[in-house]
Amino acid sequence: MYEKHWGLRKAPFATDWSADSYFTSSSHQSALLKLRYLVDYRHGTGLLVGLSGTGKTRLLRSLLPLEDSTTPPVVNVVYPLLSPIELLCFIATELSDGPAVNSNSTMDLVLKLLVDRLRSLTAAGRSAVIVIDDAHTISDRQVLQSLQLLLNLQQYPGVEFTLIFAGQPELAGMIKRLPQLDDRISIPCVLTALSAAETAAYVEHRLHAAGAAEAIFSRAALQAIHELSGGVPRRINRLCDFAMLVGFAEGLGLIDAQHIEAVSSELTLGRVA
Repeated sequence: MYEKHWGLRKAPFATDWSADSYFTSSSHQSALLKLRYLVDYRHGTGLLVGLSGTGKTRLLRSLLPLEDSTTPPVVNVVYPLLSPIELLCFIATELSDGPAVNSNSTMDLVLKLLVDRLRSLTAAGRSAVIVIDDAHTISDRQVLQSLQLLLNLQQYPGVEFTLIFAGQPELAGMIKRLPQLDDRISIPCVLTALSAAETAAYVEHRLHAAGAAEAIFSRAALQAIHELSGGVPRRINRLCDFAMLVGFAEGLGLIDAQHIEAVSSELTLGRVA
């Protein structure tokens, strides 16, 4: 709606998975490097934690490109609130070329199917990557224990795969309480909020990727964005998007700190209401 007013090709702060809009902060760069090492050298199990909105899912998408015949098959478990057998059946089904694995199957059968499929993929040079997203929502201790059982399959000859747990910071504590699982974490990664300088760079990067040729936010506005968002990209997106909409409606040529503070108050009121 406001793109033409600001001289843009597209909305800069909408959900955008394109490579040119992706901004890597220092913590993102570090996590990408570590997880790339984990996947490429098959070092077992990784842990990615960060506050909601810090970009965990976006980072994982950047890490794991679209699957083809030469890339590792990726299993994304985006709803981990399953029973232990349901979770393992889902993973087995996603890795299989055949029909869905019935959750009424015995655990022994499901594990055998997993071993056979993982061994076949390893032999083809396409070791699987299994991502448990929002893993902090797992409330059943037995589900985590079933994932520990899954990791035991790495001891089988010819079986190689990578397992990545991703979630909010409390996930680290959950795993710590299971020493046998915690001992398997070879690469831990933490995504932190952006610094003030990174926030300004993030906003300017997204604007540039959308076609901005001139400044839209003043330096004071960028500082206000950092303070009011806490440096969390999702909050930055929401605040900047709304500020640009209001700025368009009011015919502004530049968004200043006072405008950021006003729209932040409006957003806060809207959430309270």
